[in-house]
Amino acid sequence: MNSKSATPIPGAIEQLQRQLDEFRSMRPHRTKLPETLWQAAVELARQHGVYAVAHPLRLDHTRLKKRLDGVSDPKKRMAEPTFVELIADHSATMADCVIELESSVGSKMRIQWKASIPPDWASLFRAWRESER
Repeated sequence: MNSKSATPIPGAIEQLQRQLDEFRSMRPHRTKLPETLWQAAVELARQHGVYAVAHPLRLDHTRLKKRLDGVSDPKKRMAEPTFVELIADHSATMADCVIELESSVGSKMRIQWKASIPPDWASLFRAWRESER
């Protein structure tokens, strides 16, 4: 027996498969799929993997992967903000420190200090973000 055919399809994928079959049966061949069906496929691909969703649903593997990676949504093309907290040992001495930030629109900010007490990060960041507007 073929191992691919023996693998059961998860219920959520089967449910979306039925919705796609119904949509396809009522529309001309090669009709563009509604965004709601694509979004459902993307959510399933996050859980089960691109191939495991694209194959039984007869979706274009590459298009599903691009949607999963956010390439089809211009708002998602920008890097997501990231927060990194660095916690030093209290006995550590603070030497010269430099922090560089770059926004999604290309603005840059460089902070350099030599004191053991860091600047007011929230105020600095807020002022920088307001200056971009």
